[in-house]
Amino acid sequence: MKTVGLTGGIGSGKSTVATLLEELGAEVIHADLVGHAIYRPGTEAWRRLVETFGAGLLKPDETIDRQKLGAIVFNEPEALKRLNAIVHPLMLAEIHRRIQALRAAGFAQLIVVEAAVLIEANWLPLVDEVWLVVAGKAAVTERLRSQRGLADVEVGRRIDAQLSDSERRRFAQVVIENTGSMGDLRHQVETLWRRTTTTAN
Repeated sequence: MKTVGLTGGIGSGKSTVATLLEELGAEVIHADLVGHAIYRPGTEAWRRLVETFGAGLLKPDETIDRQKLGAIVFNEPEALKRLNAIVHPLMLAEIHRRIQALRAAGFAQLIVVEAAVLIEANWLPLVDEVWLVVAGKAAVTERLRSQRGLADVEVGRRIDAQLSDSERRRFAQVVIENTGSMGDLRHQVETLWRRTTTTAN
């Protein structure tokens, strides 16, 4: 059975697609959660982040304040490069370990790696194919404004810090258009699921 990389820009709806795939029986490895795990106090990533960005990055309990970190890196391209150079290789190794552990344990269904930076982080060797979720800029802006409380200017910065959808499409074998209703999105995902699992069997 395949391992699929699920990607898309901020606010595209890829997390919703991941949830739908989980409901159908896929095992989803969420890169954000892997990131949280490797950021734990005392880990290699934690030590290197504190060395690079300073102890002011820490909360009172010594965990990384991800909001502070985000404010730094999304406003300074060089800072974002330094962050990525630290965490992306460590996350790659951990995601690979989790995929291998699932297969070794006999999990024979679809494994999905949900990662906004799948392409930028050079994680493509982890997966058999890439599924890209896309949505219109107006819908993305509204989602981020209502769900995350981000101002339009901050939304623009976050979008500009990522690959464009046209660039992502060059790497995608499947494009999921999240431009209609939830029912439309569910139908696309279920159709993909049937096609993928039937082909695999």
